[in-house]
Amino acid sequence: MPLNDEAVKSLREIADLLEDQKANPFRVNAYRRAANTVESLSESLRDIVATRGISGLTDLPGIGEGIARSIYEFVATGEMSRLDTLRGGHDPVHLFQRIPGVGPVLARKIYDHLHISSLEALELALQDGRLEQLPGMGRGRVEMIEAWLASALGKRKLRSQTPAHSLAPPVSMLLDIDRRYREQAKEDKLPKIAPKRFNPKNERWLPIMHATRGEWHFTALYSNTRAAHELHRTRDWVVIYFYDQHHHEGQCTVVTENRGELIGKRVVRGREMECRACYAESEATF
Repeated sequence: MPLNDEAVKSLREIADLLEDQKANPFRVNAYRRAANTVESLSESLRDIVATRGISGLTDLPGIGEGIARSIYEFVATGEMSRLDTLRGGHDPVHLFQRIPGVGPVLARKIYDHLHISSLEALELALQDGRLEQLPGMGRGRVEMIEAWLASALGKRKLRSQTPAHSLAPPVSMLLDIDRRYREQAKEDKLPKIAPKRFNPKNERWLPIMHATRGEWHFTALYSNTRAAHELHRTRDWVVIYFYDQHHHEGQCTVVTENRGELIGKRVVRGREMECRACYAESEATF
């Protein structure tokens, strides 16, 4: 199947999944408009990306930066991580192994130590220095990953003077999304998907929630990773994907802390200090 046709199929599947999962109709229609635009092209997406980069995609009618980045990722890697997430089959370790210089051991370490599962989240970890602080991560390998991300995400420069967490929702908002997701999942009020991984009977068991808070859009679901299953945390770890109207994207994992002064409380991994301050200020339990 030609690349353009594959992209159209993926974009329409995203729209159908979002609609089935009761996401914002605006998002559903945005993906359908983008699919129609790609379907009408006489030029290959590969040629557009090769000659004009991501700006060649955003110049097309009906394609904003967020969807353009998904298309760019598809051209570069053959995958759309947003589609994999909605299918419940996203495998972050496999995704990170596609990066030159990242083998299975390092890919697992990135996921286990940094609690990230997308290229956008890896970009944030690169920006704020967490990736470079990972044990065994040399500067040369960091630069190799940075160069590959610049290509895969369609960016000329990844490093920014803006702190990564300033491009993410406040922890109070993330903890509220986590609380609402777990409450609605417990009350069986959410649509369920059949994850591709660790689901031999293809059962629809994984609740998924879409929500909007101000300028932020969220997708929340229980972690369906190997580590979550091995540690029996598939009903505790919640992965939240987010993006805003400026197309800042990322994800985080919210868990029940099992040590220290926050033991028993919900915390956003990697932002524990902010969680501590949030609880101290609001005396909330989430």
